[in-house]
Amino acid sequence: MSTRPEAVTAALLRGWPLPGAGGSKHSRGHVVVIGGSQSTPGALALAGVAALRVGAGVLALAAPDTVSVALAVSVPESSVRGFAEEAGWNDRLTDLVRAADGILVGPGLDDPDVTTAVMRGLATAEPGSTPILLDAFALGALAADPGLRPESDALVLSPNTSEAARLLDVAEDDVGEDPVPVAEAIARGLSAVVTYNCVIASPELRTWQVPTGHAGLGTSGSGDVLAGAIVGLLARGCEPAQAAVWATYLHATAGDRLAPRVGRLGFLARELLDELPAILTEVEAA
Repeated sequence: MSTRPEAVTAALLRGWPLPGAGGSKHSRGHVVVIGGSQSTPGALALAGVAALRVGAGVLALAAPDTVSVALAVSVPESSVRGFAEEAGWNDRLTDLVRAADGILVGPGLDDPDVTTAVMRGLATAEPGSTPILLDAFALGALAADPGLRPESDALVLSPNTSEAARLLDVAEDDVGEDPVPVAEAIARGLSAVVTYNCVIASPELRTWQVPTGHAGLGTSGSGDVLAGAIVGLLARGCEPAQAAVWATYLHATAGDRLAPRVGRLGFLARELLDELPAILTEVEAA
């Protein structure tokens, strides 16, 4: 039986404060985002910038060699590591993830074999207790082979409806309209915190629901912004449920802020990015 989710409000978040900023960028955590492809390098950029927008201090992007230079130019705040797509991993990535405070795998990956190679490389790198977020194609790889689940106890998953169906091994039409039992089933089955359609569930089946947000958030790149916000908060020192709850609220509220200025439909995922710092500051300062 599903639990009754707790409504996420600004008051709830203020009672669950984020870690302090500290005195330098290193005190706010080192984010590593692994993904990208020749057709979708922008997903990696959106996620990386979102991590910085919620206060992470240091950003590294890992992408196929074919797009790594373009990413370095488009996101000058990041360092960029390249990898050969046919290999999916190299020693530079191993060193990178071992130094990370939060790792995101998935944005922009578009090949199942490359994604599987990246997931296996991550396991070989043994990032230990570092929080890990899986998104997009990484969730498809996990659904196809549960043995690819990272060893980290701080694991977060951010599926959309089709990815949730794969993780539950059901047809997409059978997922159901109520996101609460879906999030809870995935959280319980994979021992991970799950954010799904504004519902966040922990493996212990504590559940929260963000009442804000609207259909305009269903736009290309929006999920990458959400994933980046989550990993940014993980790198800052949030525990997984806190990071997912805060980031889901920030993401949904950003959509609410854009609606009266741009329209409920038609705003761009990159426009969500600029809303995040102000919303975060308002919640913390109120």
